Amino acid sequence: MAAKRPNILFIMADQMAAPMLPMYNPKSVVQMPHLSRLAAEGVVFESAYCPSPLCAPSRFSLVSGQLPSQIGAYDNAADFAADIPTYAHYLRGLGYRTALSGKMHFCGPDQLHGYEERLTADIYPADYGWAVNWDELETRPSWYHNMSSVLQAGPSVRTNQLDHDEETVFKARQYLYDHVRNTPDQPFCLTVSMTHPHDPYTIPAEFYDLYRDADIPMPEHVFAQEDQDAHSQRILKVIDLWDKPLSDEAIRRARRAYFGSCSYVDSKIGELLKTLKDCELADDTIIVFSGDHGDMLGERGLWYKMHWFEMSARVPMVVHAPARFKAARVANSVSTIDLLPTFVAMAGSAVDPLLPLDGRSLMPHLQGTGGHDEVIGEYMAEGSKTPLMMIRRGPFKFMYSQDDICMLYNLQTDPSELNNLANDAAHHDTLQAFLAEAAKRWDLPALHQQVLNSQRRRRLVFAALTKGKLTSWDHQPFVDASQQYMRNHIDLDDLERRARFPRP
Repeated sequence: MAAKRPNILFIMADQMAAPMLPMYNPKSVVQMPHLSRLAAEGVVFESAYCPSPLCAPSRFSLVSGQLPSQIGAYDNAADFAADIPTYAHYLRGLGYRTALSGKMHFCGPDQLHGYEERLTADIYPADYGWAVNWDELETRPSWYHNMSSVLQAGPSVRTNQLDHDEETVFKARQYLYDHVRNTPDQPFCLTVSMTHPHDPYTIPAEFYDLYRDADIPMPEHVFAQEDQDAHSQRILKVIDLWDKPLSDEAIRRARRAYFGSCSYVDSKIGELLKTLKDCELADDTIIVFSGDHGDMLGERGLWYKMHWFEMSARVPMVVHAPARFKAARVANSVSTIDLLPTFVAMAGSAVDPLLPLDGRSLMPHLQGTGGHDEVIGEYMAEGSKTPLMMIRRGPFKFMYSQDDICMLYNLQTDPSELNNLANDAAHHDTLQAFLAEAAKRWDLPALHQQVLNSQRRRRLVFAALTKGKLTSWDHQPFVDASQQYMRNHIDLDDLERRARFPRP
């Protein structure tokens, strides 16, 4: 009999900035004991990036292993086509039970994309209402981020996001209980996707009070708005921060709540780990932890995401399976689009070589046999006026658009990205090589037009669908109450026996 494929538990956090976390920053005050233990026992990727610093584009690329431009993942209201294979499709084809609990921000009529089950509704809308409009760049839609998340930061008893994450983790734990009672011989891939520590920056007092104001480091480098690059200036206007300076008190309070939210996520990781142990699943489950993008948190004077700077673009990535992979730290730059081929390889299989794929398996890194050192990124959403691209390779990070941005940083010598080398004669050849690569890799005028066409189509469709009878695309979790708890068509003794773990 063939050996059972390993279970995969993929835990995601939303907007968690890797540079702030204790496994990446020795000066970090963020308290995350459960994740820190996973990191100490697992493989930590020190230079992991998102493929796009915004929720939906990053997530669509993560689950599909393809860059945003290849799948039309332009912004937070982009349609994710049903015929694009995801890791859930691949693993389901290999006999896995595939389930998603929590956020994935799928837009469009297909809200499953290969998952057999979605255990919760999504926290964000599934329609086209958040489409970006490059035809009216100076118009700031009401749904854009503003600074209320910072100005209203602090402790709270309950929030929309707490409701979501409490349900997300509760349903995920229930899924594990049901699995071990009903289908223990079938491998599972369970994705648990929380929305914390995404703004608004508020969290219950038990987590907020883990920190003192005096513990909270202020942003290390802040630039005046007139000294920012053009894309950063647009972001300041997008988030309604232009000509509206923040007080130190507001900044410190928001960062304190963000740290508390990271600790909240860690507490939920602890609950999931306990459930794995209680259900005797820990030894046969590969745990992967990552995120969709980071958060600037006031660094450089910026907040939220939408740029390729480290705080916004770098994500945590930890793989925990001590029986399979020795504890290690990987310095190579990798991307979350590499997770699809990695999950398939973990399951003992391979991706279809005839289908497009931008991600590359992380198995060589996990097994200590080398691996790639490159990340390609694309951004085409709020704050941009044309595609903004990124290449990370070796010590260098290159950012480029066809209009107003060209940046080159050596992160080995300049981790804070303070010295733009694009105009440095000593790095002329390096810059020219990146420019030539960008010209070969992307037809930016054509891509710009594709994005515009998509925006215009979606605006027309959304406007039409808001008229008359509304048919929601939002996922509606189904619960069959006839099969829950005690029912007269189910033998009582049999029910109690099957519902108990371990079996008496």
